[in-house]
This record gives sequence, structure tokens and C-alpha cells, in this order.
Amino acid sequence: MELTRPSFSPSSNCSLAFVAPLEAILFDIDGTLCDSDPIHYDAFREMLQEKFPCGLEKKTTIVMQVGFRGGVPIDEEFFVENIAGKHNEELCRVLLPDWDFERAMKFMIDKEAMFRRLASDKLGPIKGLGKLNQWVEDRGLIRGAVTNAPRSNAELLISMLGLSNFFKTVVIANECDRAKPFPDPYLKALYELEVSPKHTFVFEDSVSGIKAGVAAGMPVVGLATRNPEKVLVEAGATFVIKDYDDPKLWTALQELVKKAEVIEVTP
Repeated sequence: MELTRPSFSPSSNCSLAFVAPLEAILFDIDGTLCDSDPIHYDAFREMLQEKFPCGLEKKTTIVMQVGFRGGVPIDEEFFVENIAGKHNEELCRVLLPDWDFERAMKFMIDKEAMFRRLASDKLGPIKGLGKLNQWVEDRGLIRGAVTNAPRSNAELLISMLGLSNFFKTVVIANECDRAKPFPDPYLKALYELEVSPKHTFVFEDSVSGIKAGVAAGMPVVGLATRNPEKVLVEAGATFVIKDYDDPKLWTALQELVKKAEVIEVTP
């Protein structure tokens, strides 16, 4: 099922000049490099209607029907409000609060396997990503990927997008002490890349990701891939773009380059 994209109206105040000279750019993956939410939605919609053995007693296997609202499949509103942008450990508590953690995580692992099967031939890059990546490479900027997704998902998507050699590091949130919206994954990326948050900015599409980037001391450019601009701005986005072809982004990048040139020649 295809999710509906939110309406988009550009913000007027957008600048990244204050991070000049730019050292690095950090990217989220799902919804930021590629529009993967519709595939996650399809996987959750199907999985949450299936039956799973609970095995609550040694000699008895109880079959639990996972579902919501009396077995009615989840809808887009439920997905956006309760699932999108959250990591699997958090989703265990949100979706399966009555299950023990081990069984709930097994459900999530199975769901991620379904996602990878569905994603294998359906995903492409966010519009303009190739142009942006070339701009980044031409300037020798350092880049990292920071995600709440499992490593198997992250590596699959990066490989599918032809970006395996693009990122110097890939930070997985569940390999940190705390996942997004806490700053830990972004702080780890800054540490591994040996760059300053004062000269780095982030691309993110989710509320939790934007909050994490801001909490790590960096400006965040929001992508209105699925979430409305207002929601992303309220989360702390410096400004919001529709995709990487958005003229607003390129105006901000040009301003940033000019500011860096002024800094370089100033005695």
C-alpha cells in the first residue's frame, strides 16, 4: 500500500551559514536516503494480523492473534503516530506490551526480514540524492549514516542505493547506550569521524531523529518525506525541504560555501 505524502509549504527562514566552514554531513537512512516507510507499513500491516505461538506453558502452545481495534488492520494514521521513526525495542513496548521482551523482539526480527524481502526490488533514492552526494564528494566532506534501523536493514539499503563506499561510518542506534531521540547515536558518529558539531549538519525525516541531532548540538535539515513540515519544525528542524532538488537547500548550501570563503580569506 502506498502512503500518502503530506502537503508541503516551504519555510522562509533557512540558513546553514553558521556551520561554516563545513566539515561533515550526517544522514539518517529510512525516509532520508530512500522512501522506505511504505514498505515498513506493508510489513507491519501484514505481520500484525498474523498468528504466533506464545508457548506460555511447557505442554501448551497458545496462539496469539496480533492485531488492533478488534482485528482491523492498522491504517496510515496509526503507523505514523505509533511506529514511524521508532526503534524496535521501543516498538516492543508500544505494539506488544503484554508480550515478554524476547518474544516481542522475535516478532520484530521477523518483521525486518519481511521488510528486506519486500524492499529488495522496490526502493530508489530520494529525488536529488545523487546530485547532493556529488556536491559532497567534490568538496571532500566527511559523511556518516546514523539510523535507528537494524544493521542488516541499513547495510541492505545503503548497498541497494550504491552508497557502500560513500559513508565513512554507519552508526546503528541499538549498538549505542540509547537510541534516537537521545543524542547518543549522533554523538558516536561525531566521535568516530573526529568532527565538530559546530561544523556539521544533519539530514533527517523523523521527529525522533531531528530531536537526536539537535540534542547532539547540530542543525538539522528536515525532509518532508512523510511527516508534515510543521511537525518537523516543532521537533527542531532548522528548515524543511521536499527533497534534495529543493531550491531552498541549494540556496543554503551556496550561502554556506560563500561564508566559508570569507572566513578563509579573513586575516
